Amino acid sequence: MSNGNASRMIRRIGLVSVTFRALSPERVVEAAVEAGLQGIEWGGDIHVPHGDLATARRVRRLTEEAGLQVVSYGSYYKAGTRSDPCFEDVLETAAVLGAPGIRVWAGRSGSAECPAPERREVAEDLSRIVGMAQTRGIGVSLEFHGGTLTDTAASAVSLVREVGKVSPSLYWQPVTGRTTEENQADLETVAPYLSNLHVFHWSAGERYPFAQGVEPWSRYLHILHAAEWAGWLLFEFVREDRPDQLIEDSRALKRLLEKLP
Repeated sequence: MSNGNASRMIRRIGLVSVTFRALSPERVVEAAVEAGLQGIEWGGDIHVPHGDLATARRVRRLTEEAGLQVVSYGSYYKAGTRSDPCFEDVLETAAVLGAPGIRVWAGRSGSAECPAPERREVAEDLSRIVGMAQTRGIGVSLEFHGGTLTDTAASAVSLVREVGKVSPSLYWQPVTGRTTEENQADLETVAPYLSNLHVFHWSAGERYPFAQGVEPWSRYLHILHAAEWAGWLLFEFVREDRPDQLIEDSRALKRLLEKLP
């Protein structure tokens, strides 16, 4: 791979709008611009509610007029449950929002306690919704999260394979309480299936400035660089929910990226 291509890898930094649930979409856009970010994943719980197409149009316009990209639509659809929100509303909202991808949840049971029939239901539903989204030119990604079938890297990759030929991609985020080495191993496992990452620095539920997490994140970024990954790094939550902290965190992440080969 040429040096020119390498220099373009892992350079897209964005924001998950739920980081600032208390702020209006207008202020979320301002915070992203002030931090020098390139895009926003809009959440379906507060800022762009599922099925609210008027809000989706307005938020898309706000985002694009600010020179930002709509990265994805962070829905709260739980595959295999067929419950509210219905995926049809999620998909239509994402399309109007101009989101190239939709983030969903892999059921509502952790991998260790999920019965085999329930796991099959999740996989079958994922196959259904991924096919629906594909007809609209939209991808589907799975949240990497406890209490779901993507609570471990092994279960997440296995689920993607179970879905079949048309499969979802994965998000990833470091799991608090695990060592940096354990998180590295997880990231190496999911890297071939990865769309975007959620970026933060937490410990025991406490949020810290990202600059305090440069050592583990330097390792994670080198794994991504070696895998020739070029997705979005999305800040999710910051210390004290402060927009000025996002500015500091963005600068710290950019400094790390500048050190990549």
